[in-house]
Amino acid sequence: MTGALRIETPGRRATAPRYAGFWLRFAAYLIDVTLLSIVEGVLAVGLMMMGPHEINVVAILYGLVNFALVSAALAWAYFALFESSPMQGTVGKYALGLYVTDISGDPIGFWRASARYWLKLLSSLSVMVGWIIVAFTPRKQALHDLLARTLVLRRAHEMVLWPNAASVNLDEYWDGGRWITAPSLPPKEL
Repeated sequence: MTGALRIETPGRRATAPRYAGFWLRFAAYLIDVTLLSIVEGVLAVGLMMMGPHEINVVAILYGLVNFALVSAALAWAYFALFESSPMQGTVGKYALGLYVTDISGDPIGFWRASARYWLKLLSSLSVMVGWIIVAFTPRKQALHDLLARTLVLRRAHEMVLWPNAASVNLDEYWDGGRWITAPSLPPKEL
């Protein structure tokens, strides 16, 4: 990168980016894991209620493998879709005022968000060193951020639990490959 990343907000001059540190990112991750665990718990109870009532080792192993695959797909979809959405972050990141960008400060797309999610395996397989390096890199990047060329930044306001209703754009939707803005309809004539 040749120039320094500058963040511009409406009505304000460009400021230096505020990188999200280890503990703030960890807190956001705990919120996300809690939400995913609740959803997976509901799915597990549903599967147990629908499953066979006889205990069989093969059926249990088959159920565990299927549940693990569904859980992995659910987590991938959760992180990739939210981080590539107009929110630019998961529910946990949004609640703590964090968002994900590329190294230029632009929003990331679905494929980069997917790559970032799957690269988290390398951060974990490195005996968690890939996560811990957030505390030591200049731009607070984990291993998966370095490899996916992404940043996690803090918004000007730390807590965004109740956003301003006027700033919420409900015209954006997922078309299967990216988030797009719906065209405005002309007013209905009487």
